Amino acid sequence: MSDVNEQLASNISKSVFKLGFIVNPIAGIGGSVALKGSDGEGVADKAAALGATAKANQRAATALSVLTPYSEQIEIFTASGEMGEHCASDLGFTVNVSYQAPLPTTAEDTERAVECLIKQGVDVILFAGGDGTARNVCHKIQALELNAQTPVLGIPAGCKIHSGVYAVTPKAAGRVVEMMVTNQLVTLTDADVMDIDEALFREGVVKAKRYGEMQIPMELRYVQAVKAGGKESDELVLQDIAAHVIDELDDCLAIIGSGSTTAAIMDEMGIDNTLLGVDVVKEEVVLANDVTEPELWKLIQETHGAGDTQIKLVITVIGGQGHIFGRGNQQLSPRVIKAIGKDNIIVVATKTKLASLAARPLIADTGDDILDKALSGYLPVVTGYRDQVLYPVASPE
Repeated sequence: MSDVNEQLASNISKSVFKLGFIVNPIAGIGGSVALKGSDGEGVADKAAALGATAKANQRAATALSVLTPYSEQIEIFTASGEMGEHCASDLGFTVNVSYQAPLPTTAEDTERAVECLIKQGVDVILFAGGDGTARNVCHKIQALELNAQTPVLGIPAGCKIHSGVYAVTPKAAGRVVEMMVTNQLVTLTDADVMDIDEALFREGVVKAKRYGEMQIPMELRYVQAVKAGGKESDELVLQDIAAHVIDELDDCLAIIGSGSTTAAIMDEMGIDNTLLGVDVVKEEVVLANDVTEPELWKLIQETHGAGDTQIKLVITVIGGQGHIFGRGNQQLSPRVIKAIGKDNIIVVATKTKLASLAARPLIADTGDDILDKALSGYLPVVTGYRDQVLYPVASPE
């Protein structure tokens, strides 16, 4: 039996890992000259005229260099020239050019390269770029694959890296692939592809959007979460939280609590909110602003008596204190909270706000000891689009 195991191990060690490799050669070129990205016609030429140099291949080489000790076990399938061929060849890998790219390259070339690599049956596609490149890869994968999905992993090389498909650094991307090449267990999970409108961003307007998801090899030390890889951009994170909550509310009757985080949700809907009050919304239309507890209770009773409309409560965390009830939202009385139900409470907060609590629990201080204990335990907190963390809730001492 040991001989069989040894032979099996030998066969595994000799198996060739088929690595798909794509570089967007102009990714990030506009960053150093304050152009906020490389998307858009003429932007790369303008950046070059201002003295910018492309560094995507340099960052791609940093990722691939981690894999050079395994070059005999890896066969790289890539696009010609600066889209991957030169980078991989210079590092001594066996290279198969699956797509001949014209000059200059465009977003369409990224998509065509992805299609060629998938047809080659690569084990994973490693690509260097920014969120625009991730969108191109995602678009083609979703168009080609209905039931199965080739895993991908991004090497961060662009100006905008908001998507969860990227490793935290180029070297980290190489480490994740190294784990796959050496047959370590790596979890596959779905990650969001996000991007902002660069034209609006250049005008000072930040507008984020989710474009889809792709399967990635997940290793928490090396792969970033959406909006969690480094310092959060509050405006982008709040828009992500708002998008998630709006999807959750659908046609529900929504009671929106006080606070700037919940205000951002109503801002995203384009409706007026009461920053230090409680509002009632349905289908992105305000039914009542700054309601009192008796008004809220009456509305809940009428809604429950009218039929199947579900009621949801959206609240946020008091920064630095951690209260979710009992500070600034006394309109949300024990009878109101009980009528809504724990399962219909949506708590929202940025990860920065949660981190500021220094691991202290959230606090439910409703004035009803039994309710406070019922609310204790772990609650999901929405921290982004399809991004939640479980966080402990305690009743007051």
